[in-house]
Amino acid sequence: MRRRTLAASLGAAAAAAAAFPVYTSLAAGKPRQQQSYTWRNVVVNGGGFVPGIVFNDTEAGLIYARTDIGGLYRWREDSQTWKPLTDWIGADHYGYTGIASVATDPVEPNRVYAAVGTYTNDWDPNNGAILYSDDYGDTWGVAELPFKLGGNMPGRGMGERLAVDPTDNKTLYLGAPNGNGLQRSTDYGRTWSKVESFPNPGNFVVTPGDPYNGDNQGVLWAEFDPTGGKIFVGVADPDDPLYVSSDGGSTWQPVAGAAEAIGRAGENRTIPKQAAADHASGHLFIATGNDPGPFTSAPSSGRGGEVQRLDIGTGEWTDVTPAYNPADRTPAFGGITVDRQKPGTIMVATLNNWQPDEILYRSTDSGQTWGTSWDKVAKPDGSQGRTDRFDLDHSASPWLTFGNTGDGWNLEVKHGWMIEALAIDPHDSDRIMWGTGATIWGTESLTQWDAQGDLVGEDGGALPIERFTVAVRAQGLEECSFQDVAALGGTLLSGVGDLGGFVHTDLTKAVMMIRKPNWTTGTSVDFAELNPDVLVGTGNVTSEHGHVAVSTDRGATWRPTTRVAGVPGDGHGGIVAVTADGSAILWTPGDSTVAPVRSIDLGQTWTAVAGLPAGAKIRADRANAGTVYAYAEGAFYRSTDGGASFSGTGASGLPGGNGVDFRAVFGREGHLWLAGGDGAGGMWRSQDGGSTWTKVAGLDQAQVVGFGKAAAGRDYPALYASARVGGTQGIYRSDDAGGTWTRINDDAHQWAFTNTRVTGDPEVYGRVYIATNGRGLIYGDIG
Repeated sequence: MRRRTLAASLGAAAAAAAAFPVYTSLAAGKPRQQQSYTWRNVVVNGGGFVPGIVFNDTEAGLIYARTDIGGLYRWREDSQTWKPLTDWIGADHYGYTGIASVATDPVEPNRVYAAVGTYTNDWDPNNGAILYSDDYGDTWGVAELPFKLGGNMPGRGMGERLAVDPTDNKTLYLGAPNGNGLQRSTDYGRTWSKVESFPNPGNFVVTPGDPYNGDNQGVLWAEFDPTGGKIFVGVADPDDPLYVSSDGGSTWQPVAGAAEAIGRAGENRTIPKQAAADHASGHLFIATGNDPGPFTSAPSSGRGGEVQRLDIGTGEWTDVTPAYNPADRTPAFGGITVDRQKPGTIMVATLNNWQPDEILYRSTDSGQTWGTSWDKVAKPDGSQGRTDRFDLDHSASPWLTFGNTGDGWNLEVKHGWMIEALAIDPHDSDRIMWGTGATIWGTESLTQWDAQGDLVGEDGGALPIERFTVAVRAQGLEECSFQDVAALGGTLLSGVGDLGGFVHTDLTKAVMMIRKPNWTTGTSVDFAELNPDVLVGTGNVTSEHGHVAVSTDRGATWRPTTRVAGVPGDGHGGIVAVTADGSAILWTPGDSTVAPVRSIDLGQTWTAVAGLPAGAKIRADRANAGTVYAYAEGAFYRSTDGGASFSGTGASGLPGGNGVDFRAVFGREGHLWLAGGDGAGGMWRSQDGGSTWTKVAGLDQAQVVGFGKAAAGRDYPALYASARVGGTQGIYRSDDAGGTWTRINDDAHQWAFTNTRVTGDPEVYGRVYIATNGRGLIYGDIG
C-alpha cells in the first residue's frame, strides 16, 4: 500500500543526533489535558498491508504484527484482538508509524524492538529510529539512527531486518538499506553502531535514481543457529547474497555456493528475501526473488524466485522450489515459515499470483514434496473450477469480497495478495497467521491439512476432503487511511484510501464498502443537510463509470454517475458537494485542468460552473439550499443560484495556496470556518457568507475544522480542530464558538497524522471523529 502523507504541514523536522539520544517521551512539556476521553476505532478490521507477523519463541500467545504506515500491534489472546502500541507517536515524528521491522526477545519476552521510519526519500523529513520497550510495548524509548528506514518503501515485506541474538539477548542486529550495512547494538537497543567487519552493504537497486524504487535494498535479515553458534545474514547482492559468522559477529565469510543457489533463478538475478531456520533438522530455508516486492510478481519470462535449502552442517544446497502451480505460471514467492514443533515442516506463499489466487504450499519432508492450498478441477460444463483445503470466513470483514461474486476458480474472497507475513505459531502447530494487502487470515486447525491428502484425483476431479476454516484475524488492527468523513447522526459516511468508502450505521461492526463506482480511493463525501437521505461521494476510478456516486436512501444503495468530458478515467477523484436540499451536485475534479461542474439530475448530465477556476474547493451552505461556496488560491467565492454561477466575495486576509479546509456550519446560514493554508496556517471565521473573515485567536496553527452537537446550555455547535496551541499539536474542542479551546486527546493518543479531517457528531455532544493516515477512523467520547 503506497500512501503519502504531507510532510510540509507537520512543521520542521527534528534533527537526528549522531550520538543516538534516547527519548522516554516525545511529548515532554505539553500542557495538561483538561477533559478525559475514551478512544475507539470505527470498525473496519484491517484495510492495509501487514508485511510482518512475528511470534515469540518462548512465551506462548505473544505475537506482534507490523504495518507499513499504521504502526505496531500486539496480540491479546484473551479477546483475540490486536492492541495498538504506537498511538503515542505525534505529528513531528509521524514517520515512526512505518514499521520496517520488529523483533521480540526470546530470552526476556517482555523486551520488544521496532525499526521505524516510513520513507527513505524526502517524503519523510526525519531519519529512522529503533524503538525499544521493556514492557511488551506498553511504553517505549527511542534511539535515533543517522539514516532513514523505509517501512512503506519497496522491500518492506523482506526480512525481518531486525533480530535479537538468542545466545546473548542484549545484542541485536539491524540490516540497513542504502549502504548503511549491518548495524549492531550491545545494550538492548539503546545505542547502535555499524559492524565494520561486515564486508557487504548490498547493491541491488530496482530503478536507479527513482525516488521510490531507487533504494539499494542493502542488508536484509539475520538468522541464528544457536546449536552451532552461527549467525547468517542475507544481503541484496546476487553475487554475494549470504554471509556467516562463527565467532559472535566478529568476522564474516561468504557462504560457499550461495551465489549459484540464491543469487540466480534461471536467467534472473535474485536476492534472498526471507529465511527460516529449522534448528531441529539443521536446515536454513531461503525464499528468493528477482524483485524486492511487495507489488511485483514473477517476470514475464523465466523464474521469479526459488526456495533453496542449506544444510547448515554440511554446507550442501538443495533446490526445493515447489514445481507445481495450479494457475499454470512460474510463481514468485513471499513469506516462508517453519513449524518448530514438527521438524521438516515448512510453508511458503506465492507473491502476487493475481489470478485466480495466491497459493500456500506446505511440506512435511523439508521441501522434497509439497501440497497446495487449492487446485484446479474441470467442472462438468467444461469450465475451469477449483477445490480448496479450507473455507475462508470473512464475516468479520464483509468488504473483503470487494463487491465481487465467485466465478469459476475466482472465488468471492481470496487467500490474499502481497503475502509476505506468514508465520506458524512456534508453540502450536495448528495455528498460522498470514498478512495480505488487506487483512490478516488465520486458523487454529492447520494440521488438518496433513490428514486431507491430495485434492485432485487421477481423473482431474476433486477428491472428498474435510475442509477446515480460515477466518479474519485482524480484529483491532485498523490500518485504513481515511480521506473524508461526514456524520449525519446515526449514519457515518466516509471516503477511504485504497478501499473506496463506507457507510456505517453501527460503529462497532465492519460493513461492505461502497461500490458503483469502484473507487480505488474515496476522496470526498457529502450529504444534503435538509434532505439527509441524499448522499454523494467521489473517488479515483479506473472503470467506465464516472467518479461521483449518489445515494438517495441514506447510503443503502448507490448509483454511479456519467463521466465528465475531459476528465481522465484514472484517478482525479477531487471534491464533491451537494446543496442543502439535494437538488444540485457540484464536483471539482482532482489533478485536472477541468473547472468544477454541476448536475441537477443526480449526475446523469453535467454542465460547467461559471466563475470558478479549476481546483476550487466547494462546500454547500448547510441551511440555505440556494447558496454554495468555493475557495481557490486565497480567493473566496459564493453562489446564490444553487452553484450554477459564482462571484468573488472580495474577502481579504485569507491564507494563500489550496491547502485549506473550509466548512459550513449546520443550522447557521452563512456561517463558515476555514483552517490551514500556506505558511504557518491558522483559523478564520465568517458570519456573512464569506464576505468578511475574522482570524480566530489562540491557535498557533490549525489544519482542519468540524462541528458537532452543542454543549448543554450553549446554542452554537461545538467546534473541533486538529491544531497546534501553545506549541502543542493535538485535537481541540471549543464550546464557545472559538473563544477558548480545550485539548481533548493526550500524549498517549496522537495517531501521528490527523490533518485530513476532523468532525463532531450532530447528535452526541463531545463525540469527535478523526481521520488518520493509517490508524483508521478514530472516534472519541467524553469519559
